[in-house]
Amino acid sequence: MPLAPALQEYLAPINALGAPGLDTMPVGTARELGNAAVEIGAKPPAPVTEVIERTVPGPAGEIPLRVYVPGGAAPFPVVAYFHGGGFVLGSLDTHDRIARRLCRAAEALVVSVEYRLAPEHRFPAALDDCMAATHWLADHAGELGGDRDRIAVAGDSAGGNLAAAVALASRADDGPGIAAQVLLYPVTDAACATPSFVRNAEGYLLSAAAMRWFWQQYLGADGDPDSGYASVLRAPDLAGLPPALVITAEFDPLRDEGEAYAEHLGEAGNAVEAHRFDGMTHGFIGMDALVDEADTAMAQVGAFLRTHLT
Repeated sequence: MPLAPALQEYLAPINALGAPGLDTMPVGTARELGNAAVEIGAKPPAPVTEVIERTVPGPAGEIPLRVYVPGGAAPFPVVAYFHGGGFVLGSLDTHDRIARRLCRAAEALVVSVEYRLAPEHRFPAALDDCMAATHWLADHAGELGGDRDRIAVAGDSAGGNLAAAVALASRADDGPGIAAQVLLYPVTDAACATPSFVRNAEGYLLSAAAMRWFWQQYLGADGDPDSGYASVLRAPDLAGLPPALVITAEFDPLRDEGEAYAEHLGEAGNAVEAHRFDGMTHGFIGMDALVDEADTAMAQVGAFLRTHLT
C-alpha cells in the first residue's frame, strides 16, 4: 500500500529541503538534530503513577535508569526497555513518551536504561550496560515494586537489537530469566544488504546511508560484524529463547532483516508473533499524534506482554 497520507504530509517538506543526512555530520550535531526530531509527531507525555530516577552499578560506572510505575498493586511485571537511535543517538528523555505508553499498555513496571553510546563506547559497551541493568533488575526488582520472576526485555531499532542480544546472552550465561522479548523494527544485521535497504533507501526518515553510518560508529574499524551479539541475525543458535513479538514497518530499510530474524526465531522452535505495519516508516510507534497505527502497535505490545508476564 502507499505511504500513509499523514506521513506523506510530514515527510514532504523534509525531503524537499534536501538537507544533509546524519551520516554526513559530526556526531554531536547528529545527536542534536536526531534527538530533537524524536518528539515530532508525538502526543504529550501520558500520565503514569510515578517516575523514579536512579542509578545502578555497571561495568564502567553507574548506569542511569528511569522507572515508570503503573497503577495497581505491586509486585508488577517488569519490562527492561532499551531506546533506539542507531547506538549513537537517543536517551532516557527522547524515549520518555514511548516508555510511558508502554507502562500503561503492558500494566508493567517499565525500566528505561541509559546505556553508553558509540562511537565513544563501541560494541559491546551498550550490550554490557544493558546486561548489567537486566542482571540488577533480576536481583533487585522487589526494591522497585517489581517481580523478579516476570521480566521481559523490549526495545526499538538499535534498542530492539540490544533486547534481542540480552535475550541471547541471558540464555548463554545462565543469566536472568527472560519471559518475553519485544523487538520494534529491530536492527539485526550489519550487512545492510536486504531488498528493503534498496527499496526504502531514502525518503523515509531512516536512510540506508545513515544506518550504515550507525554500524560504523558502533563497530569501529576493528569490530566484528559477524558477532551474533551485534548482528543477532547471524547468531549460530537461536533455540531456547523467550517468546518474541517482532513489529516491522513497510517503508523501513530494516523491514526485511527484522522479518528474517522473526522467521529464524520460529525455525529454531521459539514462539514468535510478527506483524508488519503497511504504510508505515521506521519510528512510527513514536508518532501517535500522526498515525493511529502507533496506538494499534502499542496495544499489540501491551497485550503480548500481559499474556507472557502473567
